[in-house]
Amino acid sequence: DCTRGAAAADALGRMAKVGASTAPGRDYTKIANDGSVLPASAALGTGPRDWACTRDNITGLIWEVKATSGLRSQDHTYTWYDTNAAVNGGNPGTEAGTGCDGTLTNCNTTAYRDAINALTGSARLCGATNWRLPTANELSGLVHSGAPTGPVIDASWFPNTPAFTSYWTGENSQGFAPTAWFLTSTGNIDSNFKSQGSGVRLVRGGP
Repeated sequence: DCTRGAAAADALGRMAKVGASTAPGRDYTKIANDGSVLPASAALGTGPRDWACTRDNITGLIWEVKATSGLRSQDHTYTWYDTNAAVNGGNPGTEAGTGCDGTLTNCNTTAYRDAINALTGSARLCGATNWRLPTANELSGLVHSGAPTGPVIDASWFPNTPAFTSYWTGENSQGFAPTAWFLTSTGNIDSNFKSQGSGVRLVRGGP
C-alpha cells in the first residue's frame, strides 16, 4: 500500500534510506556470516564475508536468509514446539518432526533455534548466538504485498524463499492451545496445529 506509512513517505522522497532496497517503504542492508555490514552487491555464501542475513533498517531487526541446502535449507519444515509454559499456553506442541532431512534429531522449532544458537566460531549465523522465532507482528513486517510474482517478500533481499512456504511465529494461539500463529504463503497471519510442518525464519534484535 503506497498511500500510507513508510511506503507513502518513500514515494514522496521523505524516507531516508541507509541501504539499497528499491521496494516502496523498505530499507535493507546485507549482513555477512561474520556479522559485518556488506555492500548491496555482496553474494550469498559460506565464507566469513559472504552474505547470510538481512537487516531491516527501519525496525533494526536482523533476519536469517535461507540457504539452498544444509541445516538452514529453504525446503525444511518444522513442527511447533516450546516447553516454556509461559509461551506454549499449556500445550508445548510436537517434539518430533521429519521435514528437515536428518539435519536434526527432531525437526521442531525449538530444536532448530537451539541448533543455530549452538553454532560456534566461524560457523555462527552472522556472528550471533541469540536467534529466536519472530512475533506475528515482526514476521508480518516482511510481507511485500506489491511483489509482482513469487513469494510475498522482497526476494532481492530474502532469496531462497519458496512461493508456497508458510513460516511459524514463536507465539502460541491463546484461544486454542494446540495451535500457534504462523504466516501463510499469501502473507496473512493465521493459526495452525502445532503438529503441522511450516518453515522457520529466525530473527534477532528488538525489545
